[in-house]
Amino acid sequence: MALLKLIPSFKDYLWGGHRLADEYNKKYDGKILAESWELSCHPDGPSVIANGQYAGMTLSKFIETEGKEVLGENCRRFRDFPVLVKFIDAKDNLSIQVHPDNRYALKNEGQYGKTEMWYVMDAAEGAYLYYGFKESISKEEFAKRIEDDTLLEVLNAVPVHKGDVFFIESGTMHAIGKDILIAEIQQNSNVTYRVYDYGRVGKDGKKRELHVDKALAVTRREPSGNFKSSYPHVADCDYFTVDKLNLDGSVLGKIEGVVTDKSFASILFLDGSGKISSGGETEEYKKGDSILLTAGSGAYTIEGSCDALVTTIREKTGLVRIGIDIGGTNTKIGLVDVYNKLLASKTVPTLAENGPEETIKRITETALVMLEENDILIEQCIGAGIGIPGTVDSQNGILKYSNNIKWENVNVKELAGKIIPLPVSIANDADCAVLGEAVAGAGKYYEDVVLLTLGTGVGGGVIINGKIYEGGSEPGHMVIEKDGEPCTCGRKGCLEAYVSSTAIKRETKKAFGREVVPEELFSMAKDGDSTAVKVVSAYIEALGTGITNIANIFRPKLVLLGGGIASGNQIPLEPLREILEKNCFGGGHGTIPKLELAALGNEAGMIGAAALVAGKDAQ
Repeated sequence: MALLKLIPSFKDYLWGGHRLADEYNKKYDGKILAESWELSCHPDGPSVIANGQYAGMTLSKFIETEGKEVLGENCRRFRDFPVLVKFIDAKDNLSIQVHPDNRYALKNEGQYGKTEMWYVMDAAEGAYLYYGFKESISKEEFAKRIEDDTLLEVLNAVPVHKGDVFFIESGTMHAIGKDILIAEIQQNSNVTYRVYDYGRVGKDGKKRELHVDKALAVTRREPSGNFKSSYPHVADCDYFTVDKLNLDGSVLGKIEGVVTDKSFASILFLDGSGKISSGGETEEYKKGDSILLTAGSGAYTIEGSCDALVTTIREKTGLVRIGIDIGGTNTKIGLVDVYNKLLASKTVPTLAENGPEETIKRITETALVMLEENDILIEQCIGAGIGIPGTVDSQNGILKYSNNIKWENVNVKELAGKIIPLPVSIANDADCAVLGEAVAGAGKYYEDVVLLTLGTGVGGGVIINGKIYEGGSEPGHMVIEKDGEPCTCGRKGCLEAYVSSTAIKRETKKAFGREVVPEELFSMAKDGDSTAVKVVSAYIEALGTGITNIANIFRPKLVLLGGGIASGNQIPLEPLREILEKNCFGGGHGTIPKLELAALGNEAGMIGAAALVAGKDAQ
């Protein structure tokens, strides 16, 4: 069956009027009709089918009987029916309220959160609604104003007129004002947190419940721009797309469309009358009617005169990649979009001593939980990239050796693939960090970049012609002083032995009689402490020598300094640039790279690991 005419479920909330019965042909005998739920599979008010072989059956039961294919491919990502479409008649002011997002609502209420849109069908002169705050306020002020009944003073009151559209994201404080008639398309949820209700009492004679603590947890306490359109649609988001349909009955009295197998189409008639046909079926429509065309219905025709809202579910945009940055102590897991923006991240202990299989299993399972927490289906994720310290065979996905986490010959790709049913790529963690900077950070506009990470040890990565230099480089283990300080690698005189935080602690203990952390050392030198200046000068000379060696080998356009020592603009760059200009081969006749600080900090490894994922969707 392609064409379903629906009978709504009614709500008699105390603020409602009677216009839906009087003007919109709702068969309702009560005194108050606040809402009619026109397209609903929600257990609090399901729609019922009015026509054909399924007449009298709830929409939920129909979907269960016919299968979710009737909703379309784009609805696969939703656990439940995705939307709820309703009419709202506000004779009086609604309560001041907020809706939670999916993550909070699923955890605390067992159902989805709510993002919604309003189409103003009618409004009395001078009517207004509340939409966000006039300006940002603190959580403390928000709570105090709720307690003092002064919340209205800081809310944004917006005048409304027929035809206005408002998009209300979850977390937005809002309320419909009196004498407004609205068509609402929302997520399939009935979760509302009320914070102010004008002192009204319910049917039981008691003041209606407020949900202050929950509202404090989910509300975005900032101004919300007055949303008017999402051209070419009336509204468009991951949960629903709404378009306006208009037939004047004379110049334009007929329109044709197609419902593909991608999504159903819900048609809510705001005005007019006529007939709608699809798949050999025809139904009369009038003002206030709701029609559902199931996915794959094919061509349909609407004749007559009408204003209508057509709701569909589009394919979710912004495919996601998983980026995992495994460290000796902690592992950072990120969800990264195709524009290399970090959407969400989490840090967990690595616990490499538990062994590769258990460690990779726990980390990858955490990544899958993150997808769920962020309402991202595995089908939307195009792959996972893993950065790991040590010598890596990236082609075969094998960690050959890591002194940092004490693993040898581990097929990381295979272990991760047992949990994540997606393509998995791995690379050295420093290579991932430089790739992250190259695609989204300070190296975004350069084809040839070297990153030197300065921390407990010294690592680095190289990008040549826009691609990672395979095999992994170990710049921290180039010798800059023969028979110099012993290095963790077993040799003497390595760069790491002079410019790591470990080296700084060693040298400051010699100079001051105590260990001084890098941040304190550079601050003391900046303030003119002569001993600190001497230690920092030696550090800069050693680092400058290492950077010059790197520049002479790879001839990059840009050298970036990252890691804990470089964070916070601690390292003075000018003396390092002078060393480069003086010592780079060919001087001004050759290529002297720019020297800058890395921009992404701890995010670089996750973003770079995600960027390992191949394919056109990852570009």
